[in-house]
Amino acid sequence: MNRYPVWKYAIIVIALLLGVVYTLPNFFGEAPAVQVSSGKATIKVDTGTLQKVEDALKAAGVNAQSVALEGGSIRARFDSTDNQLKAKDAVQKALIPDAADPQFVVALNLVSRSPDWLTALHASPMYLGLDLRGGVHFMLQVDMQAALTQRVESITGDLRSLLREKDIRHGGISRNGQTVEIRLRDAQQLEAAKRLISAQLADLQTQDVAEGAEFRMVVSVKPEAARRVQEQALKQNITTLHNRINELGVAEPVIQQQGLDRIVVQLPGVQDTAKAKDILGRTATLEVRMVDESTEARAAEQPGGIVPFGTERYLEREGRPLIVKKQVVLTGDNLTDAQPGFDNQTQEPVVNLTLDAKGARIFKDVTRENVGKRMAILLFEKGKGEVVTAPVIRSEIGGGRVQISGRMTTAEANDTALLLRAGSLAAPMEIIEERTIGPSLGAENIAKGFNSVTWGFLVIVAFMCIYYAMFGLFSGIALGVNLLFLVAILSMLQATLTLPGMAAMALALGMAIDSNVLINERVREELRNGVSPQAAIHAGYDRAWATIFDSNITTLIAGVALLAFGSGPVRGFAVVHCIGILTSMFSAVFFSRGLVNLWYGGKKKLKSVSIGTVWRPEGGSAVKAD
Repeated sequence: MNRYPVWKYAIIVIALLLGVVYTLPNFFGEAPAVQVSSGKATIKVDTGTLQKVEDALKAAGVNAQSVALEGGSIRARFDSTDNQLKAKDAVQKALIPDAADPQFVVALNLVSRSPDWLTALHASPMYLGLDLRGGVHFMLQVDMQAALTQRVESITGDLRSLLREKDIRHGGISRNGQTVEIRLRDAQQLEAAKRLISAQLADLQTQDVAEGAEFRMVVSVKPEAARRVQEQALKQNITTLHNRINELGVAEPVIQQQGLDRIVVQLPGVQDTAKAKDILGRTATLEVRMVDESTEARAAEQPGGIVPFGTERYLEREGRPLIVKKQVVLTGDNLTDAQPGFDNQTQEPVVNLTLDAKGARIFKDVTRENVGKRMAILLFEKGKGEVVTAPVIRSEIGGGRVQISGRMTTAEANDTALLLRAGSLAAPMEIIEERTIGPSLGAENIAKGFNSVTWGFLVIVAFMCIYYAMFGLFSGIALGVNLLFLVAILSMLQATLTLPGMAAMALALGMAIDSNVLINERVREELRNGVSPQAAIHAGYDRAWATIFDSNITTLIAGVALLAFGSGPVRGFAVVHCIGILTSMFSAVFFSRGLVNLWYGGKKKLKSVSIGTVWRPEGGSAVKAD
């Protein structure tokens, strides 16, 4: 009756092994490290950079526990903070010869001390949030009206081009706030303009205003299109912030939308507020120029060469100099989209650009006049410009769609598209809230949270053992397994643990034990009714399950609501809360029943169970069930 088949015990054993493996990294702590990442959008951290870092550490006599290229950055681990600081100075001198123009960011960081075999299994510790590790918190207000105004400004240029192409005569086009006014000479031209706008620009709406013999049409963006513009601006800013914050070497930055027009940025481990502000406020602009391919320009590319008048020297990605003309053909303001793709004929990776009407017209004229010549696309950051790519113009390019190619890998095409699309902010932002949390306060929060979970667990287990005897011990073991599974799942998900998350852990322990209390009391009730111990155990688990399921589902619904509609600390609490409910249902019912079956299931003539004192409902004498 009370026996599990072998496959159920196999599930329990496998779950326990996985729980132990993915919980272990949280006990190894963190090692001081130096992280090297790209300081510019066009600079790549590769194996060559890794060799320079290793050579710099060797020359400085600093022994690193490990130096590895991880993702897009290099991390060197050390046994002490003294070696970490020495290594940072040595690496900075080797990689950043010109402090005014840093190509790399060398940052102090902390990385897990987990052994290689755990890392190979992708077992990593949970990230610590701002309140546990310390760092800086910013609340940014996005100027949505500026984003809409910028869109209307672009529409103004598009309308001029469309009316000119269709030979619709007008008395002038001007932007008035977030609307565009078009003066037309007669009703026929007015109707032609309305039909054109309706067919070509579906996001716009028009309104006629008669002024004597002249007709005036007011063009505005439809409300649903305006919302899309503002949502896109917010997403663009979040993407751009992610790009910029990579420079700081933050282990797990939090960049998320709050409300309709605000962005929360949390940088755990960062104490330099000025540096963080500099990164967040960084500007990047895009320019398209023609390459000077004259003999003088080729000579100027050599060391010591004199740059011809009207040109400038910039570096390509590979470090080769390139002479480009000062005249700017297009800017990033004319670019509406950039997406990676593949050439239809050669299947080589390319970047597909989309220009607005003004940019398309200019690009068509320039490409027609410069077939066979090179065109350079430059990205300017902090006043320094670098060549992203310099393709050859094969033919006249019209329609506002441009394809950039030239021996790029798929990764380079993705990176280039991202740079061109998210090189600058889509709308201005202002810091409206700023907080700094010191590491000492974070350590204090960790200690308090750890103590609350530990003492809560010990008191609950002690009470259960006293009140329910052996069944209380089973409940305590199941509660420990629940905590093991909870930490393991959070680690597997690479969740960020915050102080509200630790509070949710403590709450999850208290709620998880409710299921065992229901089971134990149900078993006691069956024993009071004179049922045999084996039958009482079976009935106790079966009949308590419906109540446990209902109570946990209703609590889970509340947790999901917090997760869906909450933000910041509330979401952190909700994540741990929901996962804790799911793990408690497994451990309190499935796992604890496995323990009970293992202990009592093999006894055919079981006369009593250790579940504390069973009181008769009539108020008679007590019966010892153990």
